[in-house]
Amino acid sequence: MASQIESHRSGAEVVSGDDAMCRKKSMELLEELGLPKGLLPMEDLQEFGYNRASGFMWLVQRKKKVEHTFKKIKQTVSYASEVTAFAEKGKLRKITGVKTKELMLWLSVVEVYVPEALPENVTFKTGTGLSDSFNAAAFALGE
Repeated sequence: MASQIESHRSGAEVVSGDDAMCRKKSMELLEELGLPKGLLPMEDLQEFGYNRASGFMWLVQRKKKVEHTFKKIKQTVSYASEVTAFAEKGKLRKITGVKTKELMLWLSVVEVYVPEALPENVTFKTGTGLSDSFNAAAFALGE
């Protein structure tokens, strides 16, 4: 994954070291894309990067991984130490480092998007081709 980050680092906006500033920048990007600001509730961030030319974004946290349960939908999501994605309006695609727990299995989340026809919903697609939609309010800050 680091090599993927390195290949997009040139020309990217990079914020390092300050957890609060990294989180602020990631939330600003999510808001700009029309995605819920609480979608990536990672902790203790050490780097945020976004290359506008390629659309590639990344978050690096100091911990190996963190799990977060979105209480409104009772969904547990695991975020690896590095999370990467290609960002575009209303969508994160080719996501790495994010898994969701379905029954007893952890499934990789490969895409997250807000359909234009239903902006109040957020749809998650896994690497197995399964997808599920939830109310965007479940991913508001602090949820």
